[in-house]
Amino acid sequence: MATHADPHLAMVRPVSPRTPEGCEECLRIGSPWVHLRACRTCGHVGCSDSSPLKHARAHARTVVHPIVASMEPGEDWRCCFVHEELV
Repeated sequence: MATHADPHLAMVRPVSPRTPEGCEECLRIGSPWVHLRACRTCGHVGCSDSSPLKHARAHARTVVHPIVASMEPGEDWRCCFVHEELV
């Protein structure tokens, strides 16, 4: 768990997943994914680092939205890709 207040938490907004049925990019190109992550700034849904194309991390890097939340059933956590910590 984070030992300090992550400054990126200020970017979290009340958003809904834009494509709750799956990773936006994987759905578009027909690629498989393993786990889903939702951007807490804009609602983008991307696949996890366990997935072949790692779209959640790519989104965080390209649009500078570092906070994601797990969309997996039974999981309730958020992570900052910049600090590599749960927040």
